Amino acid sequence: MEKRETIRLDKWLWYARFFKTRGLAAKVVTGGHVRVNSAKVAKAATSVGPGDVLTFPQARDIRVVKISVCGTRRGPAPEAQGLYEDLSPPVSQAEKQASEDYVPPAPKYEGKGRPTKKDRRTGLLSRPDMLD
Repeated sequence: MEKRETIRLDKWLWYARFFKTRGLAAKVVTGGHVRVNSAKVAKAATSVGPGDVLTFPQARDIRVVKISVCGTRRGPAPEAQGLYEDLSPPVSQAEKQASEDYVPPAPKYEGKGRPTKKDRRTGLLSRPDMLD
């Protein structure tokens, strides 16, 4: 029986340029956020090889990729894209635009540091429920 070529999961994620550092890739794996062939893994040293399907979060997206080649180094982006086949469902243009347009709500106190007593008092008095 021929031995299958394998590589550490965190190393492969780093080689394929899904994460900027190998340590960050290892942190995602040990956090239990990666699935290999639909089974959760929690060890960065898990062996993966060609044919394995990985599911993991990257930024705000969920990535689903099939490993094509193990790789030998962390090369340029075109070389890294040859290591996998992207199986992620395509994101519609409307969903993409909606996620880009999202602006988090501004904090109520916009100064720097701790608010003064006057800032707190004016903030409390400006609330509609406090005017009754």
